Amino acid sequence: MIKKSFRKNGMTGTSLALIAMLMLGLVTFYANPALAQTKDGGKTECYKEIAKTMVHGTAAGLAEALKGIKNEKERIDLIRAFIGPVRFYPDNSGYFYVYDYNCVNIAHAIQKDLQGKNLYDYKDTKGKFVIRELSASAKKGGGVVEFYWVKPGSKVEARKMGYVEPIPGTNYFIGTGVYLP
Repeated sequence: MIKKSFRKNGMTGTSLALIAMLMLGLVTFYANPALAQTKDGGKTECYKEIAKTMVHGTAAGLAEALKGIKNEKERIDLIRAFIGPVRFYPDNSGYFYVYDYNCVNIAHAIQKDLQGKNLYDYKDTKGKFVIRELSASAKKGGGVVEFYWVKPGSKVEARKMGYVEPIPGTNYFIGTGVYLP
C-alpha cells in the first residue's frame, strides 16, 4: 500500500527535489563569503539553511503524498516510510521528526522508541518544554528553536538548534536540527 502511494504520488520526483534543495543549500553556503567568516566558519548558518530547505521541501512533499489518505494509520505509516531513510548534511547526521500539535511523536527517523509517545511535558536539562516550543513555532508557520537533546550515540544532552514547519493540510509538523558547538 505504501509503495503504491509513493509511486502514485510521484515520490521519486520528490526525492530528486529534496536532493536538489540540499544542493541549493550547499551552494548558498559556499557562495556567501560572510558565512565563512563566522566563528565556526559558517557551519551553523549553513546547516540552518539546509535544515530550512529540507524541512520546507519535505513538508510540501508529505502534504501532497497525504492528500486523499483519510485513514490515520495509513497516514502515519506513509509519514514514517517517507522520512525514515532520509539523511542529509555532509556527515549524514540530518534526519526528520514529525509530531502532531498535541506533542505526540508521529515519526522519528532515529529514535523509533519515541513514536506514539506524548512529549507535551518533556523538559530538557535547562527546563525548556522542547516539544511545546517546537509545536508553537510550527503553529506560527515555522521557525528555529534552541534546546538540549540527547545526541545519538551519547548519553547526555547536547545543545541543538531545531527548525520546524507545519505539514500543510494536516495537524502535523515536521522538523530537523543540528547539534551546536
